[in-house]
Amino acid sequence: MGITELLHPEAIVLQMEARNSTQVIEKLGGILNRLGFVKDGFVEATLAREASMPTGLPLGGDVNAAIPHVDIEYVRRPALALATLKKPVVFHNMVEPEEEVPVRLVIMLALDKPKSQIEMLQQVAGILQKPEIVSRLVSAATPEEVFSVLEELEAPA
Repeated sequence: MGITELLHPEAIVLQMEARNSTQVIEKLGGILNRLGFVKDGFVEATLAREASMPTGLPLGGDVNAAIPHVDIEYVRRPALALATLKKPVVFHNMVEPEEEVPVRLVIMLALDKPKSQIEMLQQVAGILQKPEIVSRLVSAATPEEVFSVLEELEAPA
């Protein structure tokens, strides 16, 4: 499954205002819960996982990202949520957990199979390796614009 198949328009929050990574995870996880994609406990489990295994990714440009996710047991149906942040919020580095990463793009994964989680992480990593795409996602003004950028990537060459 591709990113656009799993990303629900209501689970896209553009220019979110948040003081910290907890608020970002609570907001996106709450949306996925309200839409029926995840079970109660998803947000708490995601926060606990983020504390022990952070997901911040320094991308080497002006914008860094985070990919919070959790075990499959908290997922009813697979989905993604995406947020762009008005001001950077600190997540911790996936590779160097003590290092703080100022993040402006968050893609939350809620997947119900271990294999699909690995495949989606690879797809998301592929997007994050393209600075122009990351920039376009962060500057998107509407959910439709986000879909348009992602659909361009998924279109066969």
